[in-house]
Amino acid sequence: MAGMSWDLMGHDWAVEMLQQHLVSGSLRHAYLFSGPRGVGRRSLALRFAQAINCPQPTAPGIPCGECRVCHQIENMQHADLNILQSEREGDTLKVEQVRELQHMLSLAPYEGGYRIALLLRFEEANDSAQNALLKTLEEPNPRVILLATADDSENLLPTITSRCELLRLRPMALEALALELQSRRQLDPERAQLIAHIAAGRPGYALRLAEDESLMAARSAYLEDCLKLTGFSRLERLVFAESLVKSRERAEAKGELRVELTYWLSFWRDVLLTSLGEAAPLANLDYRREIQRLADLTGSRKAAQIVGALEHSFARLNNANLQVMLDNLLLQWPLIRD
Repeated sequence: MAGMSWDLMGHDWAVEMLQQHLVSGSLRHAYLFSGPRGVGRRSLALRFAQAINCPQPTAPGIPCGECRVCHQIENMQHADLNILQSEREGDTLKVEQVRELQHMLSLAPYEGGYRIALLLRFEEANDSAQNALLKTLEEPNPRVILLATADDSENLLPTITSRCELLRLRPMALEALALELQSRRQLDPERAQLIAHIAAGRPGYALRLAEDESLMAARSAYLEDCLKLTGFSRLERLVFAESLVKSRERAEAKGELRVELTYWLSFWRDVLLTSLGEAAPLANLDYRREIQRLADLTGSRKAAQIVGALEHSFARLNNANLQVMLDNLLLQWPLIRD
């Protein structure tokens, strides 16, 4: 299949379309890859960048993946590849960064046919930064191609999305992803199934989980925190919340909370689905017993309230008082003791 020629999991339709643009000489000046984080937006963009500038493709539209250019692009270190992103995930990408990128894009390509700009998590760009990019989109340099990634095109200004070729990437079917993990990473079927569910069908995230044991260990620690907190008193919860925020720089605390809340939210969504009797697949297959227990004890109404509170906390992460936000969140959880 076309997707296999780029050594990617899923998104074969997108690979085929991009290859066709390249082979037919109909490259667009800007592409926007949207979809949930971990779905493979950056990997697809980088493979496309390789296909555009690889000096020795194995076939039209297929990068060799072995030459110096391909390796440097893969590592995001090539002279003709300019990376633009906020300093930390969840921070704001500012107009000054866009203007610096525009200066780099005014230079001729160093060795390839095109200078390529990779704009990562562009939904984090403020309105001024997005508006600053408009000039580049409206007056495209024929030797420059912009590749942007974002969680949802709706989170960008319409003037940005209307000037890009939009590719909406979707998670893979869980069974298909599990089979890919078995064949590509030689995982046993049970572990492949678990990782596919934890990743919710997102191949990029699944590969990170399969390759980095520390991520799975951290996930277990966050879920154990989640379970312990249901048995904590109000005072114990406030002390725990303080331990996550106190004596840390805001950016560090916010980043840690973003990860922790992600796992808590996946767990409580499983509780909600179970309490409703839904047949939807669980994200946390290895916590079935604990999920069922909390579903029986809390009921769907309380589980829905907690899921809503967690989603609200996510939306407020950038601007909220983190200590107060976390205190309010945890005090809504039910007290459950054996």
